Amino acid sequence: MGCHACTVACKAEHDDPIGVNKTWVKYIEKGEFPNTNRNFSVMRCNHCDDSPCTDVCPVTALWEREDGIVDFDTERCIGCKACMQGCPYDALYIDPETSTAAKCNYCSHRVDSGREPACVTVCPEDAIVAGDMEDPDTEITRTISNQEVQARKPEKGTEPKLFYVDGDEGSVTPGTTGREEHYMWSDAPTQTEVQGGEREDFDLQRAAESLANSDVTLSSSSDGEARADGGCGCGGNCRCQSDGDGRVASDGGVATSADAATSSGGGHTADSSSGSVTRAYELLHEEARRVYDIGESHYQSWGWEVYSYTWTKSISAGVFLVPALLMALGIVEPSASLIGASSLVSMAFLGLTGLLLIVDLEQPQRFHWVLLRPNWNSWLVKGAYIITAYGAYLAVVLAGWLLELGYVTNPAVLLGGAALATATAVYTAFLFSQSKGRDLWQSPAMPLHMFAQAVVAGGAATALLGFAGFDGLAGPSRLALAAGLLTHLVLIASEIFTPHQTEDAEEAAARIVRGRFRTAFWLGGIGVGIVLPLAVLAAGGSLPFVALAGALALVGLFAFEYCWITAPQTISLA
Repeated sequence: MGCHACTVACKAEHDDPIGVNKTWVKYIEKGEFPNTNRNFSVMRCNHCDDSPCTDVCPVTALWEREDGIVDFDTERCIGCKACMQGCPYDALYIDPETSTAAKCNYCSHRVDSGREPACVTVCPEDAIVAGDMEDPDTEITRTISNQEVQARKPEKGTEPKLFYVDGDEGSVTPGTTGREEHYMWSDAPTQTEVQGGEREDFDLQRAAESLANSDVTLSSSSDGEARADGGCGCGGNCRCQSDGDGRVASDGGVATSADAATSSGGGHTADSSSGSVTRAYELLHEEARRVYDIGESHYQSWGWEVYSYTWTKSISAGVFLVPALLMALGIVEPSASLIGASSLVSMAFLGLTGLLLIVDLEQPQRFHWVLLRPNWNSWLVKGAYIITAYGAYLAVVLAGWLLELGYVTNPAVLLGGAALATATAVYTAFLFSQSKGRDLWQSPAMPLHMFAQAVVAGGAATALLGFAGFDGLAGPSRLALAAGLLTHLVLIASEIFTPHQTEDAEEAAARIVRGRFRTAFWLGGIGVGIVLPLAVLAAGGSLPFVALAGALALVGLFAFEYCWITAPQTISLA
């Protein structure tokens, strides 16, 4: 009934600070007065059977207990925020007092002493049912067996254990309702969702017929028909722009004729029943509204540090990868000086990459725990060891160059370094794939795309090295840069412009192409980053032309990283 007793009890039980909540209640309203209804949904951790947050956490601060509870240890957390990216339900947040992640832990300390979670105990309506779902005699098992229940985002494969009896679509699916700047007595975050997404599986006509057949009195508009102004107020979330089935007027308003009430089976005619369905359709077609919610925690939890880190990491990997491959393949004469200089530049950008990763942590003094307390399921851990191995390799090459040892140009040594550089470039793609809350990052082409970005960065950096006195780099750098840019362009098209499997991925791509990121994407990522460099490369093959194209490509690559990292994080998860 929306009393918030569960929210208050949870905060009191865990002594949570103001501004964050482990559990909260979302209000959804539909219809127009007096024919309205309000739905309440309690939001919290889903304690998934296949929890992505435990997989991505690099230091095992999150783990699944034997009883199924996903618990959390603030003493181990380094504040990397990877769990917030992995969770599709916005169940985690950064505690402002501890600077670590936090979430609902099912009051595990109470469960261990034989008590129920605080929210269950305090609920005056017994609206929250908790228990052992593997025991057939528990109330929760009987409820799930006998009632129609829904889970949030089951398509993620997380096997959530939080179910809603007769869950409302507007409550369970975030994209069906927009986020407002202000609610009844609570302010939402400054980054707001202004429009949700259409739900393909919502049968509005069937809902209208159900409402018309109920005992609810449907008031009529002044002329006894549907709204004549053509407005719908749906914000793009209903199918009012569709005229394929005759239910809705072609101008975007609700159809005023009896045909609007005709079902796909043709079962209604222009009688009083048809008029009731028409009126019910008019009342229901409008967008469900969030009228109370809390600020979501996930917005841009990975900010400038992360998209800067992916950029510097591409340069670090590419500036060694490209010369090493050119030498190993015999395209460029082996040069210890070139490999030494490439290694020096690569190590500098690798150090900057590590610095950005540490700066992004909420507990930066614990950064070494990634190596010393590793969770080997996490690609953050695997990536940390890859970067460490690559850095050690670069140090060995630099030492060999300074000591004038011949092994630095050995083909086997060069290919080994190219393999480490490739691993450094692409491991982030697998980290992003563990971030199940970000649908656009689930592209299977991402490893190849990360490699292509490293080639672009490497071709650009190698061309710039030509000004340091290394002759003969213009032609090979031009070839590598052009190949990298064309591959980069093809992969952008495949990841953004092709149909996506989920609405969240489709919406994130739309925001990049047509939304708030369109200027950075089209002007920076495509124009400056791809079109202009290719035009410069076509205009001339001398070193100044190739270096200019490389500089433009690096600027555009940064703009693309900004769009790619930031846009998916603006999608509502709760």
